[in-house]
Amino acid sequence: MLPPTHASRSTSLLLILLTGLVSATQAQTLAQRIDRRLDAPGFEHLFWGVSVTDAQGHSLYDRNASRLFIPASNTKLVVTIVANALLGPDFMVHTSVYATGPLDQGVLQGDLVLYGRGDPTFSVHCYRTDTSEAGACDSSAFTHLDQLAAQLRARGVRTIAGDLVGDGSYFAGPLVHPNWENYDLAWWYAAPVSGLGFNDNAVDVREIAGDSVGHAAQVILSPDVGTYTFDNRAETGLRGSPRTFDLFRTADGSGYYATGSLPAGMPPRDESAAVNDPDRYAAAAFRQALMRVGITVRGVTRSTTDSFSYATARSTAPLADIRSRPLSDWLKPILLHSQNWFAEMLIKQLGRQRGAAGSWDEGRRVERRFLIDSVRIDSTEFSLQDGSGLAANNYLSPRAFTMLLAWARHDPHFSAIHDALPESGKPGSLKDRFVGTPAAGAVHAKTGSISGVNTISGYIERPDGQVRIFSVMANHHTLSTSRILAQLDSIVVELARP
Repeated sequence: MLPPTHASRSTSLLLILLTGLVSATQAQTLAQRIDRRLDAPGFEHLFWGVSVTDAQGHSLYDRNASRLFIPASNTKLVVTIVANALLGPDFMVHTSVYATGPLDQGVLQGDLVLYGRGDPTFSVHCYRTDTSEAGACDSSAFTHLDQLAAQLRARGVRTIAGDLVGDGSYFAGPLVHPNWENYDLAWWYAAPVSGLGFNDNAVDVREIAGDSVGHAAQVILSPDVGTYTFDNRAETGLRGSPRTFDLFRTADGSGYYATGSLPAGMPPRDESAAVNDPDRYAAAAFRQALMRVGITVRGVTRSTTDSFSYATARSTAPLADIRSRPLSDWLKPILLHSQNWFAEMLIKQLGRQRGAAGSWDEGRRVERRFLIDSVRIDSTEFSLQDGSGLAANNYLSPRAFTMLLAWARHDPHFSAIHDALPESGKPGSLKDRFVGTPAAGAVHAKTGSISGVNTISGYIERPDGQVRIFSVMANHHTLSTSRILAQLDSIVVELARP
């Protein structure tokens, strides 16, 4: 090869300088556009955190990028990406049924033990983007319990002489995170986390206003498996009056009571309330499944979280066993619909599979080591408490999120995360956002919100083939949801522009 001439060297240098100048101008233009949004009147006093990078993780824009922010449900990105990488999208667990005595002429002498290993899918959910696909959805929370009951019937079991026990000891206590607010504990988004799960460890609540003012409102709880009481004190209020309905658990946790009023003419509303004892709840549901196939239980329905109680029974071959859906299916409810309980089940599963125990402490320890060792995030830029982001003392920096998201794109299992993320304009938390903007159909991201906090982190896949990774976090604001979301979205739209 001949050495380059002086003229060719000068031309090459000029091209490099011009390329750098154009890139600097484009970066400055992007910075100016984002700054204008962040500093707009009414928004300039918020605590903003923004990190924007290219697909390789090179910074394109920073505003407080290394500062700690409350991430709300953006926290779910951590547990899903870490679990997907460490456990793999094909990871599954088994739920098994054991006996403490022999089967003699159709009668099981001893207790029947339902033992869960952290399968969250004994519930009503869809696990595919195409919900019409065969097997995409489970329309009943009893589906898997009915399958276990049918296996027992096929083995000749007709009567259980002892008790029916729900054993949730695969995961360690506590069942409720110590940093969750007391009021939240009555609702589905703070459901207890044990090795057994049924119907998201929650009771579905349908609220229907009465026909006339002062009459009782109709409140229907389901599924009714006989483990809780209910006292309905809710009334029907004037048409157009405020909805003051609320649901509380009784002091001993054994039931619920409803208070307040539902305005006349209000359409029926559906919510879900957390159960107090998830293991007994699952066992009681299993008892109903057994009855449907003609199996009688003579004893009582009870629960345990003592890992030693039925260790001997668990050392024998199970009488019935069912395999869970793969981890890739678990990701969809967590990311697409922001299902808190699935995320908390997953962080305990991380602790059980890659740590010393199925606990929040061990799950967080596994996450921490992964973020530091594999993703190379500075340990001072995050502090995690739970898997869902419900705890208000989770903290992560915007840069930590973009580093994690950039790392995930190079993980061989990235498609499982990408497919589970909400996409702008499609079913999920971004269905009605970015419509009619340059970001329509281009955003795959996770949203987050708790009081005074709104966040969004993810990817923009632009028509020119470029990918931008972003995390936009607003903390300590008092704005209405519609106003802060519009401003957050306007920032993301700027990232989609050429």
